[in-house]
Amino acid sequence: MEIFRFSEYRQALQSKKITSVELTRSSLDRAHISQAKYNPYMTILESRALKAAALADARRAAGEDLPLLGIPIAVKDLILVEGENCTASSKILENFVAPYTATSVSRLEAQGAIVVAKTALDEFGMGSSNENSAFGPVRNPLDPARAPGGSSGGSAASVAAGDVPLALGTDTGGSVRQPAAFCGLTGLKPTYGRVSRYGLMAFASSLDQIGPMARDAEGCAALLHAMSGFDSHDATSSQARLPDFLAEVLASRAKGSLKGLKIGIPKEMDGMSLQTEVSEELASLRAHLESQGANFVSISLPHFPLALPTYYVICTSEASSNLSRYNGIHTGRGASNTEEIGLEGIYARARGEGFGPEVRLRVLLGTYALSAGYYDAYYRRAAQVRRLIHRDFSQAFKSVHLLLTPTAPETAFELGSRTGDPLKMYASDLCTLPASLAGVPALSFPTNFTRPRLPVGMQLMAPWFDESLLLRVVDELQQQGVGGIV
Repeated sequence: MEIFRFSEYRQALQSKKITSVELTRSSLDRAHISQAKYNPYMTILESRALKAAALADARRAAGEDLPLLGIPIAVKDLILVEGENCTASSKILENFVAPYTATSVSRLEAQGAIVVAKTALDEFGMGSSNENSAFGPVRNPLDPARAPGGSSGGSAASVAAGDVPLALGTDTGGSVRQPAAFCGLTGLKPTYGRVSRYGLMAFASSLDQIGPMARDAEGCAALLHAMSGFDSHDATSSQARLPDFLAEVLASRAKGSLKGLKIGIPKEMDGMSLQTEVSEELASLRAHLESQGANFVSISLPHFPLALPTYYVICTSEASSNLSRYNGIHTGRGASNTEEIGLEGIYARARGEGFGPEVRLRVLLGTYALSAGYYDAYYRRAAQVRRLIHRDFSQAFKSVHLLLTPTAPETAFELGSRTGDPLKMYASDLCTLPASLAGVPALSFPTNFTRPRLPVGMQLMAPWFDESLLLRVVDELQQQGVGGIV
């Protein structure tokens, strides 16, 4: 039974054309095939998934009909699931077993979602291509010679390959949105604080957010609603009002209008070097939105060009602090040949053997930025610029409902083409970083106006805690036939 979208899975279960156990077996079979072809998984949770699917069928037989009941999902291997390995795609955590389940996952499982697999990533979430993994790169199912994006490339590949309709990624500087763009999916970075970080292995704590990935906005809305909300375990969790995102998306279809939307494209985009296909899709999307009654307003985000250096000072500094716990004694794999090297030597060897090159690079950069004599010149200044970026967004949203940019300056690049040039790799995040630094919600979705060979992702950003607007607008575009893969 060939079904791909969340709504198709849900309808099949509601109509009793198929059971959750049958759907889950199909997802597991697909996952094993994909693993051989694309390497998107760290662990396939066959026994756990089938037990959960049987329970979901029993709940449905008893009269329950929750949106996610019996739906298979995949979870990035940076998010804890009790009793299962959680490696962060790093040698240092190769045999680590999670002692508890992350709030986001426990909420999804309570709603009846079936976790079928843990997905591969750039080590500890640090990367834009899914090549920074101790267990090999993930391949893009749309073109296996190309990157699926990073760091949530395994989650994106699992949905793009048709293994599951929904997946969880994490987004620190674009790690949900850029893989979604490269794999032709819809991916959302929620407002910082919307989704609990409890049970998420920290990379950069002031930036990390768990976000949904799906084939369309409807799937993202279902996943986001089920896992969002205040959590006392997370000091940064927000008590903001929690809309029923899925219900609002479905209700908005009755209106079906984009008329009156005020949208801004930051003028700072004018100097950005974009791939031809990306520029053409941006122009076509703007024309389509205008034809539907949307109005474009001239907007400036003056500090937009400073987002890249600001982000890499802040995220590496926080990574240096967060990853200091992995010392080979209290946490992480121990060092080899520890005779006569002393405690400091054990720490150094464990981290040198356990961390990959990109993680070591970022830890060194962050340690330098936080060191005596350099803190004021780097970290403090980056924090000040971050505040200016936040202010830019506040000013912009006084004039517009939404901001529009490409998700990435280019389509999926070839594996290996950027591994020797970190700065070129980091440039993949040029468009996604400002929203991360400001903490606003941002959603990537595919467009298909000019039918480029590879998917092109566009990004809409909304004011803080207005994910509902993003999801409704993108759903309306997708109902009109804009974007999407089969």
